[in-house]
Amino acid sequence: MNQVNYLRISLIDRCNFRCQYCMPEGAELEYLHRQQLLTDDELLTLIREVFIPVGFNCFRLTGGEPLLRSGIVEIVRSIASLPQTQDLSITTNAFLLAGMAEDLYKAGLRRVNISLDSLHEATFDRIVGNVGRSRWQQVWNGILAADRAGFTPLKLNVVVIPGVNDTEVLDLAALSIDKQWHVRFIEFMPIGNDELFSDRGWISSESIRQQIREKWGLTEAHVKGNGPADVFTIPGAKGTLGFISQMSECFCDRCNRMRLSADGWLRPCLLNETGQLDLKTALRDGVSTAQLRSQVRDLLALKPEINYKGRESGSETGVYHRTMSQIGG
Repeated sequence: MNQVNYLRISLIDRCNFRCQYCMPEGAELEYLHRQQLLTDDELLTLIREVFIPVGFNCFRLTGGEPLLRSGIVEIVRSIASLPQTQDLSITTNAFLLAGMAEDLYKAGLRRVNISLDSLHEATFDRIVGNVGRSRWQQVWNGILAADRAGFTPLKLNVVVIPGVNDTEVLDLAALSIDKQWHVRFIEFMPIGNDELFSDRGWISSESIRQQIREKWGLTEAHVKGNGPADVFTIPGAKGTLGFISQMSECFCDRCNRMRLSADGWLRPCLLNETGQLDLKTALRDGVSTAQLRSQVRDLLALKPEINYKGRESGSETGVYHRTMSQIGG
């Protein structure tokens, strides 16, 4: 396995969108109360005194929607200022990004991933669960603002859904041709929503690559980042295309990450609920950060087994207790 040095940090479980694959329609979600969230001080204590000492140096801020977190710019500034931080990024739906991109960049954020599942307003609004005024233009404005602010690479995440946006694969891939944007196609994952799209299933990365290959050609880019994406490029394009194939092509042996939920649970594997640690409760109960470091080290040693355990069902019971929005993706 790769060294595990990448921590995804969920700052909040709430979101201003309700994307079907993240928060299924009809799902009864119990949102965390403010006092249940890790405070800024608790989060920074865990980063400085637990995660960095055991080898973490790459951090990604997620949600819900992380830009809804109060004080997000100061959180970014605090993490970016730590000398051990080698990489700090954020995943956002970009709805609030236009007015925040420059401040986030000045605070030390350098990379941003933006969810963009469609270039058509009606389809986009259907996917994000919007009723009323379209949100597509504001998201697009956020993408353009991030580009102007200097975020690089600017990544656009696309979850390809059969019968919903699968006809847009070529249009979305074309965004990588004239700009240094990195479009990443992600296979739909049935986490906490196994019945969603069950009649249509998911679309494999290889079938998407084949569409693009037939249109323009496709070359392996030999780019290795912090994530599980296999990276390709259209000949002559300025940007790249990434494919995250968690359903069709297991990449557990390349996994270098863990996830910290907004309420302080450390999760070693997205597809498996085994081995989670409740760091917030331990911290509030007075457990020393030295003891927490020891527990995290033990969990790191177990991660290779946890990665593969229950690979097909995702957990020993085959049931997820949290949706993707509650995990932080």
